Amino acid sequence: MEEEEPLLTGSINRDSGDYGSHDNGEHYQHEESPGSRRLSYSVTDDSYPVYEDADADLYIQQAVVFIEDAIQYRSINHRVDSGSLRLYRWYYSKICQWGLGFTIAVVLGLAFIETPSSLTYTSDIRFKPKPWEPPCGLTEGIEIVCLCIFILDVTVKSYLIGWEEFRMNKWLIGYIVVIAASVIDWMLSISMMCSESLRVRRLIRPFFLLQNSSLMKKTLKCIKRTLPEIASVILLLALHICLFTMIGMLIFAKSDDPKKNGEWETYFKNLPKALSSLLVLLTTANNPDVMIPAYSLNRGYSIFFILFSVFGTYLLMNLMTAIIYNQFRGYLLMSVQTSIIRRRLGIRAAFEVLCCPGRGHTSTQSEGHVERVAVNMFLQVMDRVHMKSYCRQAIIKAAQQFPDGFINGEAFQRLFNELDKDFMKEHPPKPEYSSPVLRHIQNIYSHFYITVLGNVVALANVICICTVLVLNSEKSGSEKNNFYMEILNCIFILYYLIEMLLKIVAFGWRGYLSYRNNIFDGFLTVLLLAIQIAIFITYRIPYEDVDPVPRHVMALWEMVRLVNMLIVFRFLRIIPEIKLMAVVASTLVDLVKNLRAFAGILLVVYYMFAVLGIWLFQGAINPPSNMSLISNASIENKTDGPFSMDCGTFEQLEYWPNNFDDFASSLVLLYNIMVVNNWHVFTDAYTRYTTEWSLVYFVAWWLTSSVMWVNLFVALILENFTYKWDRSNALSVEDVERIAYQSTVQLIFREHVQEPTEEELLAQLQQHPHLHLSW
Repeated sequence: MEEEEPLLTGSINRDSGDYGSHDNGEHYQHEESPGSRRLSYSVTDDSYPVYEDADADLYIQQAVVFIEDAIQYRSINHRVDSGSLRLYRWYYSKICQWGLGFTIAVVLGLAFIETPSSLTYTSDIRFKPKPWEPPCGLTEGIEIVCLCIFILDVTVKSYLIGWEEFRMNKWLIGYIVVIAASVIDWMLSISMMCSESLRVRRLIRPFFLLQNSSLMKKTLKCIKRTLPEIASVILLLALHICLFTMIGMLIFAKSDDPKKNGEWETYFKNLPKALSSLLVLLTTANNPDVMIPAYSLNRGYSIFFILFSVFGTYLLMNLMTAIIYNQFRGYLLMSVQTSIIRRRLGIRAAFEVLCCPGRGHTSTQSEGHVERVAVNMFLQVMDRVHMKSYCRQAIIKAAQQFPDGFINGEAFQRLFNELDKDFMKEHPPKPEYSSPVLRHIQNIYSHFYITVLGNVVALANVICICTVLVLNSEKSGSEKNNFYMEILNCIFILYYLIEMLLKIVAFGWRGYLSYRNNIFDGFLTVLLLAIQIAIFITYRIPYEDVDPVPRHVMALWEMVRLVNMLIVFRFLRIIPEIKLMAVVASTLVDLVKNLRAFAGILLVVYYMFAVLGIWLFQGAINPPSNMSLISNASIENKTDGPFSMDCGTFEQLEYWPNNFDDFASSLVLLYNIMVVNNWHVFTDAYTRYTTEWSLVYFVAWWLTSSVMWVNLFVALILENFTYKWDRSNALSVEDVERIAYQSTVQLIFREHVQEPTEEELLAQLQQHPHLHLSW
């Protein structure tokens, strides 16, 4: 099975199992090293042994599953009888895992349809139409199907690991509890004809996503371990804010002169107002607004706000970032150490079940018993293992080179080091031509300078487009003269077409497509050519007297603009030619490909806070009944009730679409607060429309999203980029493009972890609950 996402493991302790995810199970504490003589046998349900005269296909099947466990960093502590292994491979097949992932996506997506529904074209409460509400039983029917799939999922997992392992696994027990609570809440909804105002199961749905990813669980453990250090910095921040709040209230106290009370009136009128003002200043969202009333009276007041920002924003906040990064990196190192143990343990277990008598076990030497595996049996195993094709080919090629036809334990482990290597893509050989003209073209267009020339031409094309855009920036589409733009586009597109065809001649079809930048160039060139032909057919360009008035499906200017956008996009071809840009681009791709689980953590947090926000603040903000007041410039700054038209307020800025009236708008509002720009506008509005305690919700979201998660993501970006940059320093630009980096989290920290010893591996194999090894 190919590795679909990098998985981290956690503690080796038995009571912290992780069977509820792709990376399920934990290792046990090491015991005393066993002796040198061993006999391997397998058990089914009740430790019933299968000795060396058993069906050899069972041992091959066990070895196949153990190797796949090693590739996926999964625990090997599961049932190993033939029927269970077939079920195990079926469960971890792509179709089952994708089906389970789709089910999780469906049950989470119900929040957009359930009451309050998000099915409206706008979230602006002034214009929002009444949304379509699903009939009772529609979403409930979909949900009960998903819950049945989850029940089947937890049943299969529990069976595969056995009762002894299940009862110590907190995640699987929690899985059952969440399913049971969801079913009970679902039954209440049905009994109340879907009229209940509070659905508890909506808040716990993210657990289904969380329990299915080992990396998310380990990240939560990391956060738990990091909380004491974070709490100490948060305490310093709290003391910092409280100290400056008291000093600020003393400095900006109410004066007898009303003209000097601007700072007091707006920001330091009372303790909650002063605290919230400085808390927002900590994020710089209200800087320099918060100091302007005092600063306009005396420039010396700026010292107070500058000192607050220097100590709070630039020292304490950055110290928190450093602590989160350091603690998270340390926990990743520990997790990667356990991941390496899992891989080595799975490979060692495969060796043990293959090397016993009757299954490739060979002679005894004078020094003692030596286990070895026959190469032909190993090749049978590799034919059935699901893994990346280039890794399989490299391992098989290395195994076939053993002269005596047998592989010992150390060599068996070394064979699978191919899993940790980068794949170097080899380009096919260039075609051989007998024609001197074709050979001359091949020599020219396979040279590096042709690529440089192509980049220069692409740059010139972009400069021409920019020049025309600047000249026509104030003209409408009907006023623009597209004649010269079309002539330029035709010239450049013709060059791109000739370049593509001659490169195909130089490298051949397979050689041309073996370069990613050629695929990118070729696709855009063909697309540009197709659009240009459509322009010729439709408008019979180039003719300067063409009627600019749009009479067709797409106006001429729209088609020209589409061509120009594609040309500008094509300029990205320079990225692979510059090493730093290539490394940065590949890092971004890897972040999307390998760190999906970290986005899942944020999704879980977003989901839970959005549901809480709907419970707490749905319908809290309503526009004034007389909407003409909003556009009336002569109204008073203050109006009755919580409505306010002060400059910079929620109402004056017309932030009406930002609300908690449905799930989709709640997500957008939480994102706007996470960015922290103008987040005080939202907190001010909800404290006016509800209570001042609403500030607790928004501060908790800011700490969770902007402080915690963003810093965790920054830590992974730094590690990923540093890893790839260090490895690419000794390579050329062409080699950087040819290498398919395996930059999973395990490999990023690979050089910092220690290999497990032979004694550690054998001690843990001895504790396998379903595979018993005797020495």
